[in-house]
Amino acid sequence: MKMAYDINGKIALVTGANRGIGRAIVDAFLHHGATKVYAAVRNLDSADPLIEHYGDMVEPVQLDLAKPETIVAMAVRTDDAQVIVNNAAVYKAATPLDSDAIDALELAMKINVFGLVRMAQAFAPVLRENGGGAFVQLNSIASLKCSSNFATHSASKAATYSITQALRELLGQQGTAVLSVHPGLIATDMASTAGLAGTAEPPSVVAEGIVAALKSGDFHLFPDTMAQRVGRAYESFSKSVIEADIEEYKTDKR
Repeated sequence: MKMAYDINGKIALVTGANRGIGRAIVDAFLHHGATKVYAAVRNLDSADPLIEHYGDMVEPVQLDLAKPETIVAMAVRTDDAQVIVNNAAVYKAATPLDSDAIDALELAMKINVFGLVRMAQAFAPVLRENGGGAFVQLNSIASLKCSSNFATHSASKAATYSITQALRELLGQQGTAVLSVHPGLIATDMASTAGLAGTAEPPSVVAEGIVAALKSGDFHLFPDTMAQRVGRAYESFSKSVIEADIEEYKTDKR
């Protein structure tokens, strides 16, 4: 069920667009021919550097994944969007035995998982009306491999990966391409917070990978060196299980 998608000439929306991977995605999309990018950020002023660089090719819109009403309002305002990149996330790590484990997990689920579901619900009709388009979800290698040091974060990313698999099927029915992105070590503030920035690669490898993966119609993207190593090991399972139809799962119920 491959759906190739070229972002050239398209209008995109990128959440968390003011820094890190989000900023790199804005740069890559405009470099590869996107006509406009909505930069979805909590603080509109944080998008000023993008506007200074790209002018009216970038339009800031307010988004706070902790406030569902901002997602609904954003979908109304950006009803011409053809590509949605759900990049924004929170990182608050704890081990299952830490005293704040439940609090950390609740926050991660609220922002990362509930935020994804609400973004999909709000933008599925928009993408359908605009010809199908594409929905890109930033997951992580952490969705496949858990470390005890950031187990709560991994759990939330495993959940977003599961939701992304469902979106591949559901959005595919309306002609929307879905891409699940699994970066490893990328030089971002989140990586620094996790203490993993030492061998990290630049965010541009993720952004350029997204453009190429959409054009190829892939469902998974493992963009950097570490991620590619995991991706090679995961490929057989992915093709035979994740991306395959399992007879016992088939049902007429919707």
